[in-house]
Amino acid sequence: MHSQARALLCLYTVCGLLGPVAATKSKVKGSQGQFPITQNVTVVKGGTANLTCRVDQNDNTSLQWANPAQQTLYFDDKKALRDNRIEMLRASWHELSISISDVALSDEGQYTCSLFTMPVKTSTAFLTVLGVPAQPQISGFKSPILEGDLIQLTCRTNGSKPAAELRWFKNDQEIREVQYFKEGDINGKTFSVSSTLDLRGDRRDDGATVSCRVDHESLNSTPQIAKEVLLIHYKPSVKILPSTPVPQEGQTLTLFCESNGKPRPEPVLWTKDGGELPDPERMTVSGKELTISFLNKTDNGTYRCEAANMIGQSSAEYLLVVHDPNTLASQVGPDHALIGGIVAVVVFVTLCSIILLGRYLARHKGTYLTNEAKGAEDAPDADTAIINAEGSQVNSEEKKEYFI
Repeated sequence: MHSQARALLCLYTVCGLLGPVAATKSKVKGSQGQFPITQNVTVVKGGTANLTCRVDQNDNTSLQWANPAQQTLYFDDKKALRDNRIEMLRASWHELSISISDVALSDEGQYTCSLFTMPVKTSTAFLTVLGVPAQPQISGFKSPILEGDLIQLTCRTNGSKPAAELRWFKNDQEIREVQYFKEGDINGKTFSVSSTLDLRGDRRDDGATVSCRVDHESLNSTPQIAKEVLLIHYKPSVKILPSTPVPQEGQTLTLFCESNGKPRPEPVLWTKDGGELPDPERMTVSGKELTISFLNKTDNGTYRCEAANMIGQSSAEYLLVVHDPNTLASQVGPDHALIGGIVAVVVFVTLCSIILLGRYLARHKGTYLTNEAKGAEDAPDADTAIINAEGSQVNSEEKKEYFI
């Protein structure tokens, strides 16, 4: 009876006439309280999914895997569904493991493992299939971009499941002021995602790399990136740099016109006081440099450097004042005189201090000698002279105080 039921069950499952089949088997005491153990699986579209069903305690009780449509895939080691993508990995009384290769989005769903005790015990595993986003594409880009112009870049990718995330970067700095859109694809299972970035041409961004990056769990740690390099065209900026800060008569002065622009502004135009250079023999132009030899007062004036490219033009001016070397020397004189006066005052104060100190010391020494001489007039010897000297304590009269 047992063998007939098993044969009938296999016939039904191979023909695909039944979904999960409840086979009649003898009750096994050790497996009556045991449920099969499964785990959810996530796989990328096109990858391979491994489904494992385990039973810790099982005595000759069959295991079966069924797909979300309740079609039996494997009954023990017997393949029931004709799908070359489905293979058996391991079959025993304690485990039934199968694999599904080249997984499609339609394979996603809940798979069931059944343990044919009485009653049948089941456990489910949900298979999640990730849709891989396509390589992103940037549209709306043009090159070159004129400084000040506004362009709108759009980055798009499709085929992601769940919806991918798009992020914009300029070099290594993320740009967060963007708009993000997502919509379902035609198949209704994946998403198309797009993001727009408004970018204004700035000369500081010339040569910068703008990139759109797709982040998605199916890509692991290797995101997909689309890149564009910015080429910004802008009008020149001009600055004049003199070779000396104080030009003097007889010297040679070189004025360098520093001009930056894209395209490069070549050559530059030099003028003086709104007209041509008056003395071509002494005033020579070489590239961006204007050299004036043997400076004199007639060279005084406003010199203008002008640079232009296809975007626009800019200019800078330099006011030349030629100085007389003798006048410069006289202008420096008062500074030395001031320093000399301060030194003289310091010396005078020092000498006065020395003189006053010397007189003070000499005066005290004279007073001592005078007092000593007064005591020595009538003294027969030096000791007596000291005793008789004015101010001696021996001859001093006692001062008396009277109280009235």
